[in-house]
Amino acid sequence: MEFSAQQLAEVLNGKIEGNPDAMVSRLSKIEEGGEGSLSFLANPAYEKHIYSTTASIVIVSDDFKPTGDISATLLRVPDAYGAFAQLLEMYNQLRGNKTGKEEPSYVAESAQLPEEYYLAAFASIGEHSSIGEGTKIYGHVYIGDNVQVGKNCIFYAGVKIYHDCVIGDNVTVHAGTVIGSDGFGFAPNSENSYDKVPQIGNVIIEDHVEIGANTSIDRATLGSTIIRKGVKLDNLIQIAHNVEIGENTVIAAQTGVAGSTKIGKNCMIGGQVGIVGHLQIGDGVKIAAQSGIGKNLKDNAVVQGSPAFEYVDYNKSYAMFRRLPDMAKDIHQIKKNLES
Repeated sequence: MEFSAQQLAEVLNGKIEGNPDAMVSRLSKIEEGGEGSLSFLANPAYEKHIYSTTASIVIVSDDFKPTGDISATLLRVPDAYGAFAQLLEMYNQLRGNKTGKEEPSYVAESAQLPEEYYLAAFASIGEHSSIGEGTKIYGHVYIGDNVQVGKNCIFYAGVKIYHDCVIGDNVTVHAGTVIGSDGFGFAPNSENSYDKVPQIGNVIIEDHVEIGANTSIDRATLGSTIIRKGVKLDNLIQIAHNVEIGENTVIAAQTGVAGSTKIGKNCMIGGQVGIVGHLQIGDGVKIAAQSGIGKNLKDNAVVQGSPAFEYVDYNKSYAMFRRLPDMAKDIHQIKKNLES
């Protein structure tokens, strides 16, 4: 799909410097631009590339003042980065603008489908499940029985949603993620083994949630595992049974949250964080990467370490820890001096 500089200027409300008929059919970084590509300049550190790029059109901010010759057509806008992000979103929408039902795919007779949707080949929708208007379901997605899916959701290839789960509107789930698998519930028995505790709850995911690839969200033993509105989960995250994550909390990759822990809203949790079960994590909490959380955290706490403690104290302690070898030498020398 091709666009002219004039068309882009109308979409972005920008001003053209150069050829209004310049055509582009792809997006590129400014240092990798080529003929027919569209790029942008927002970071001054990359300005040197605008004088050598062969991109056909470059988006720049209104306050950009060139210091050399530029071969590309410039499109001036108030915010170059924001304008390019807007184009990326438009590109995604055009690329994913698929509708209809491909074959072979399976839809149970009792399932409810909207007028407009997309169901790719080899996808499956179980009994009594319902799909909202505008939802897109890609190949090899499995949606079990009695699942409710809202409007304008996207399930990428290989997503698995077990029975009885509830998904809100505008939810995006990336490839390989599993929602509603059994929680890790086992009880020791008299034979020195373990009996499985049935997991009969479900998972509820509210509106505007995005979940990365290969993440696992376990169903509740009883009740629901709940992911609140606006939560963003990275790839490779484990959310255990009966966990609740508050609105607009973001969690980075390889984090694990054990069963029945409640995390507040507007939290920021770094990568490879481990959180034990049955805790209360307050609102606005920040947890640094690779921290281990073994106790409740109050609102707006900022912690680091394993076990984690207050961020400023951690950094002071770490500064001392790094000096331990030298301090040990000093102590040994002082001991020798005292003995002599």
